Amino acid sequence: MPVIEIKNLSFAYERELVLENINLTVEEKDFLAIIGPNGGGKSTLLKLILGINPVKKGSITVLGKSPKESLTKIGYVPQNTNVNTDFPIKVIEVVMMGHVDGKRPLFGYGKDEVLCAMGALKQVGMENFAQTKIGSLSGGQRQRVMIARALCAHPQILILDEPTSSIDITGQRDIYELLKTLNAHMTIIVVSHDISVILEYANKAAHVNKTLSYHDISDKQSTFHTHGNDGHFCEIELLQMLGAENCHTCKEAPQWRLKP
Repeated sequence: MPVIEIKNLSFAYERELVLENINLTVEEKDFLAIIGPNGGGKSTLLKLILGINPVKKGSITVLGKSPKESLTKIGYVPQNTNVNTDFPIKVIEVVMMGHVDGKRPLFGYGKDEVLCAMGALKQVGMENFAQTKIGSLSGGQRQRVMIARALCAHPQILILDEPTSSIDITGQRDIYELLKTLNAHMTIIVVSHDISVILEYANKAAHVNKTLSYHDISDKQSTFHTHGNDGHFCEIELLQMLGAENCHTCKEAPQWRLKP
């Protein structure tokens, strides 16, 4: 059974059609990269999968149920994590906010919750920072903490919206290497403008610009050509394959972050 199945989905805000006849199947342990121009419908698609927006035309099933019924099985890392870096909160406290059992922090967390949070921090290589103030961390470290917070829900699907948008090149690679490791145990869906995500980490790719173009890119050697002897795949070829060559916005820098 697919972990996510979308059939004939269309969605509009009032009279503005944002998504049209979307069909998508995500299998267990896929690493799906969703790309496309700003305003093309990527964030709207995520909100529909998460049950934030109601499905009005078509259908979405997540783990065989409606999105709202499966929400506790989804870990979500939004683009804007809304962390006040001036607020004196510790890393371990941020991570424990990811518990979805309804426990109120006012009454404290039990030993099991603390152990779970420490386990999540260990998964992302941040266990030594548990008592550190969140504001003193680098952007890449904070993003690892946010991923740990999502992991506290023991998700089967981890969804991230532009997880490396404010992180340096080294931090970006570290985050994607982490996601690659997590992908051995769960399905990963990443919304990103970074083409290197698709070329190096994803096994499936979807280009969303009102409609959706989907490709299996698990066998990159046979899918793409390489340049020279360095194994560098062609980003332009990827955009053409996904249908993005017809999208004016996709051609404009810095909309896409291409590798040098």
